[in-house]
Amino acid sequence: MALVPSRSDSEALIPEVEMNAGADQTATTARVTVVQASSVFYDTPATLDKAEKLVAEAAGYGSQLVLFPEVFVGGYPHGSTFGLVVGNRTAKGKEDFQKYHASAIDVPGPEVSRLSALAGKYKVFLVIGVVERAGYTLYNTVLSFDPLGKYLGKHRKVMPTALERVFWGFGDGSTIPVYDTPIGKMGALICWENRMPLLRTAMYAKGIEIYCAPTVDCMPTWLSSMTHIALEGGCFVLSACQFCRRKNYPPPPEYTFCGLEEEPSPESVVCSGGSVIISPLGTVLAGPNYESEALLTADLDLGEIVRAKFDFDVVGHYSRPEVLSLVVKSDPKPAVSFISAAGRDDDYVQT
Repeated sequence: MALVPSRSDSEALIPEVEMNAGADQTATTARVTVVQASSVFYDTPATLDKAEKLVAEAAGYGSQLVLFPEVFVGGYPHGSTFGLVVGNRTAKGKEDFQKYHASAIDVPGPEVSRLSALAGKYKVFLVIGVVERAGYTLYNTVLSFDPLGKYLGKHRKVMPTALERVFWGFGDGSTIPVYDTPIGKMGALICWENRMPLLRTAMYAKGIEIYCAPTVDCMPTWLSSMTHIALEGGCFVLSACQFCRRKNYPPPPEYTFCGLEEEPSPESVVCSGGSVIISPLGTVLAGPNYESEALLTADLDLGEIVRAKFDFDVVGHYSRPEVLSLVVKSDPKPAVSFISAAGRDDDYVQT
């Protein structure tokens, strides 16, 4: 099944249904939806309202899992430098970061509780990108929830890309989860983390079957990367990308797009999507869509995983651990650890 609505921003999402999809009634299947949409930048409550509407629509199609793009809650700061040049930061850039910090969410926190309730209300697995605020450091994070409204856990991006390293911290090996669910083992890596072979291998070793890849990479080459991962991992790959226009961001001078010869027009596309769903045998089941905000839905035949692994099991019969092996350090790496001698209190006392 493929739902790929093409619409103007003012039109409702109307599904186009491919009726012959999922025709094999003997196979165990899961219906999944990938959301391609823009955040409401600097307005987290409005973004959460938008997320609920989109989840409700996906649930109306019978979807059991709904995937949102990278940092959907909190937003991706396209075109911003936060006033950074080598050796200096501008006052305006610091003000921009203050606003961005205010748009982020605490984990746990009230926004996480709302997302939990949303997943429970519509009875879906919800996987959604957020900007996580941990004190004064921000992280590019994916949160996962089950259909009972339970918060399952998070993954923090371990390697922010390029200038992202200015405003996002680095995750560690303690947040690379794969969740065993009734519709398959699922987990997520973010954007160009998916180009890190060792990190992908860690996910394969955990038995991932539904591989979520929220992103803001809208380049045509992304489809090749996602297809390779599906074939390499013998898993379904779901990639959700934002579709953003200039008008989805505050107007200048509050928000400016740097590195361009002129300010984009309000209708200019700054991230063109490309969301896609791919089978373990490399078949594109839905997408890619580069036209508009959209919902892409497919029925996954979970039996296809076994058929793909018969050909190639990268951490099983097609591995050579006596020649090549991987060690993953999965313990947390805090900046400071307080260790007390037995029977003695820490010097730090919270009042």
